[in-house]
Amino acid sequence: MKRHILSFFSLLFAVTITAQTLNVVTGNVTYAFPASKVGDMTCTDGTTLTIGGKVFAINDINKIYVDNSEVTDNEVAVLYNGTTASLTVAGNVAPYVIPAVSGAHVSIAQSNTADVDGNEITYTLSGASSDGEFYISGKYKCSIEVNGLSLTNKTPVYSGAALHVQNGKRVNVSVKKGTENTLTDCSSPSEDLAQKAALYVKGHAEFKGKGTLNVKGQYKHAIKAGEYITVKNCSLNVTGAVSDAVNCNQYFLMESGSISMSGVGDDGIQCDIDEDADATGETTDHEDENSGNIYITDGTITGKVTATAAKGMNANGKFVASGGAVTISTSGGGEWDSDNVKTKASACISADGDINISGGTFNLTSTGAGGKGISGDGTFIITGGDITINTSGAIAYYSGGKISTTTSSQTTEQLSSNYKSSPKGIKTDGAMKLSGGTLNVIASYHEAIETKGTLDITGGVIYAQSSDDAINSGGVMTISGGTVCAYSTGNDGLDANANFTIKGGTVYAIGATSPEVGIDALERCTLTVSGGTLVAIGGLESGAVTTQTCYQLSSSSTSSGSTNGRGGFGPGQQGGSKTWTANTWYGLYSNGTLALAFKTPSSGGSALVVSTSGTTTLKTGVTTGSDTFWNGMGASSATNGTSATITTYSSGNGWR
Repeated sequence: MKRHILSFFSLLFAVTITAQTLNVVTGNVTYAFPASKVGDMTCTDGTTLTIGGKVFAINDINKIYVDNSEVTDNEVAVLYNGTTASLTVAGNVAPYVIPAVSGAHVSIAQSNTADVDGNEITYTLSGASSDGEFYISGKYKCSIEVNGLSLTNKTPVYSGAALHVQNGKRVNVSVKKGTENTLTDCSSPSEDLAQKAALYVKGHAEFKGKGTLNVKGQYKHAIKAGEYITVKNCSLNVTGAVSDAVNCNQYFLMESGSISMSGVGDDGIQCDIDEDADATGETTDHEDENSGNIYITDGTITGKVTATAAKGMNANGKFVASGGAVTISTSGGGEWDSDNVKTKASACISADGDINISGGTFNLTSTGAGGKGISGDGTFIITGGDITINTSGAIAYYSGGKISTTTSSQTTEQLSSNYKSSPKGIKTDGAMKLSGGTLNVIASYHEAIETKGTLDITGGVIYAQSSDDAINSGGVMTISGGTVCAYSTGNDGLDANANFTIKGGTVYAIGATSPEVGIDALERCTLTVSGGTLVAIGGLESGAVTTQTCYQLSSSSTSSGSTNGRGGFGPGQQGGSKTWTANTWYGLYSNGTLALAFKTPSSGGSALVVSTSGTTTLKTGVTTGSDTFWNGMGASSATNGTSATITTYSSGNGWR
């Protein structure tokens, strides 16, 4: 033994003079020490050898050799090769890394790295294994770089996850540029090795890089973080998950890159408030934030969510978007929630708090019973962006101990709201404020846009179409700006369950035939028209106050006026033949200048009521250009046409 140790130290002396790297091999792990940084080397009692602060048991050393390779400080490289895995540990972090390797199953115990330049270790994972994993424990920050990695955990040794970071700190997950990487967890791990995701981070995970990472969660989630998640530049593809595609606490931030989700058994992106920490709400730069908020500032998110009552994106707090492109479809039906004693349904975007959209492009489609495009419990604010929503599912309701569906609201009108879920385009419990952007919402069987609170429209281009009320508010509705088209094929175009004031903007409301109207307010509440450009097919609620003069299109077929039980309607408002021609373009002019070109529907209410702030004239059969909006129901230019006869309109007296 003494002779071998002396020979070894002679070799080390030569290494420090001539070679670049000293490699110490123990099992499947190679520790690489740059010659210039080896420092003092000591042997104790002939049983241990200390190199660069790392203590080796001599009996564990398989080989020591020197070469001209280069060592990257702070790096641990893991190479998977079928049923085996090999590690190369940079000498400067060797004292802080305790690896264990069983076949292609790798475990790392990381200790304090305060003495390491940069204070962080980078673990670079590459290669492929159909039965391997990477598990790391500790309490310190680290970076994990996937660089052409394909890893499936078939028979877990340390955890059922493919990549499991138990460090309760910030972890950078870097997806190397130009590489494609795949992670798949074990579908049936033992109970003590059961994991929460194929890629699990106990702390907060920051995804970055310009490569692609495919993840499949066969046991629960695909990607899970115990704290927040941020995504920048990289492409994350969730190809399947028993539960959520992406699940996190505190907050979720999409800055750039892309996320695609398919084959998930629950929500697409789920963000909760961390119950183990104090809730904070939104904080400056998200410092120490625990809000449950979802933030979208840029990037692309696409998802197909098929599970019953599942959400495309679900925030325990707010949903805030200022950019990006989001395309989500949900197709799952409704279900009965026995714990909360209410029905639940799918939604493309859902938030327990406020929803604030100031930018971005959203294409949201829901086909399941009771499904919604956007659903929120707080205030809903749109100041920008381009939003398209289409819901076509039936009504889901709970009766006789089971969930059933219907396309008729009369079937469920006697049920309380907890016992039914209606397929609405946008539904919020709090106030709604629309001041910018483009909003195009079509709902087949219920309201296109509904708020249980007040509705204030000051800007934006809004098109809402439904067989029920196109736009409905539970509280006061005020329109003072924007361009709004509310088209109902079976109910009121605009309906406020409180006072309703139109004092600006451009409004085109289309109601169904009697007893519905174009613009409605709750009984014994007041509808006031005091400004703006207005077209109402079906007329106005009885007793409306029109401080800005309104006019009615006249024709020989106009009825003398039937109240139909609603009380005091003006001539031709209800019960008579239409005064307008179906599917025809009309031009509404104020002081000789086009205020609005609009197309009549194929069916609807009888009266055609118009109003502008100046001298009002109307032409029929005008020719429009390609500058249409409102799903082809409005245009900003018109030529030709024939002057139509209009007479002063009165909505009558009395209440409905």
